[in-house]
Amino acid sequence: MIKNINDLIRSDLHRIALDIIVKGIERADPYKAIHNTVKVSGNRIYIDNVEIYLDKSRIHVIGFGKASRRMAEAIVNIIGEYIYGGIIISPEYSGVIGSLRILKGDHPIPSENTVNSSKQLINYIEKNVREDDIVIVLISGGGSALFEIPEDGVDIEDIASISKELMRRGADIFELNTVRKRLSKVKGGKLLRYLKASKIISLIISDVVGDRLDIIASGPTAPDKTTAMEAIEILKKYNLWDDLPQGIKNVFYRAYNNPNSDTVKEGDPILDRVINIIIASNIDSLRYMAQIAKDYGFNPMILTSMLEGEAREVGKVLASIIKSIYLYEIPLKRPVAILAGGETTVTVKGNGIGGRNQELCLSLAYNLRNISYREYVAICIGSDGIDGTSPAAGALIDGYIHDEYRSMNIDPLDYLNNNDSYTFFSKLRRSIITGYTGTNVNDFFLALLR
Repeated sequence: MIKNINDLIRSDLHRIALDIIVKGIERADPYKAIHNTVKVSGNRIYIDNVEIYLDKSRIHVIGFGKASRRMAEAIVNIIGEYIYGGIIISPEYSGVIGSLRILKGDHPIPSENTVNSSKQLINYIEKNVREDDIVIVLISGGGSALFEIPEDGVDIEDIASISKELMRRGADIFELNTVRKRLSKVKGGKLLRYLKASKIISLIISDVVGDRLDIIASGPTAPDKTTAMEAIEILKKYNLWDDLPQGIKNVFYRAYNNPNSDTVKEGDPILDRVINIIIASNIDSLRYMAQIAKDYGFNPMILTSMLEGEAREVGKVLASIIKSIYLYEIPLKRPVAILAGGETTVTVKGNGIGGRNQELCLSLAYNLRNISYREYVAICIGSDGIDGTSPAAGALIDGYIHDEYRSMNIDPLDYLNNNDSYTFFSKLRRSIITGYTGTNVNDFFLALLR
């Protein structure tokens, strides 16, 4: 999985840390997650606690997200002979898997590939799905960008521009998707309005802190807990509202003034046909990683699976925990494995190349610069393999990094202030390169202290 692993393994401690991280990401493998959830026995399919009789209904499979292709491979492997057809939208692959067509979408910013593929998916639904049919929906992180049909009066360029600006200004995924739901005909439960099927089962890999169904891929099959007014307030918070064209503002006003044109809310009868099941998540991987660390002889502690905040500030907090363990062996005695998961944000002020995981790791290194303790390794990594604008998934630091950058006469604070974490770590050959991993369950932090 890690393409440059030989650059990164500099001791046995490095090898252990990387092994824990790789196994944590593999735990969320979409193929395995589907196989753990979907079973066939006789003439019945069991999906979690749902029982489907194979002789009564046609089964369609649709999906979108970074992990959707691997999910589709698994579902076809298990029940392919019973699938009537369907369409999957993926960022990196086109073709067919069994009776499923795989179409390409755009990520992280949607454009025409996304719209064209999404229209084909909706067209398939409208032409083929009957009231007595069953639809399995495969949803994973990245679905917000990969599956999109703009609301009337909105162009895909508008959605792309607003999304890009919100991300650049530090909006988190909750804020971003609250806005995107109002600009879309398929988000916030609106996909259900196209589906006539008697039963809809969504199998979901969560990339959202707290696993909120209405935020994962903007909740296409889930009741929406957000409001149009919240979306307007978010746009005002990030100083975007005043500059929006009046036509775009009217879309938000329309959703605010007419609930029927807004997202699907709890209690809507349309939800009676839907079952949403989370099949992989950040906390599940963290628990698995903690057990592996324990097997290696470390005392594991999961701090949280809901790590949020500005990446450079979170780096300071994690540095303070490492310092406390080093000086006082609080909250745990060494050898210790500190684990956390979630998704931080970066407010971009510089013009460098980086991402939230590398920025967090750079902040961590900078804030540990004055301690003499050497026997630690820390990793910050995105489970999807892509961190921000860089080709890296994350980065690795240890107690010897300070000698390295000082010998090269480079200042980590300069790179931190320029949001140029990838350049910093690539110079030190400490960037972690994986390419797309095929899954997405947020980010992971691991620190091992001998």
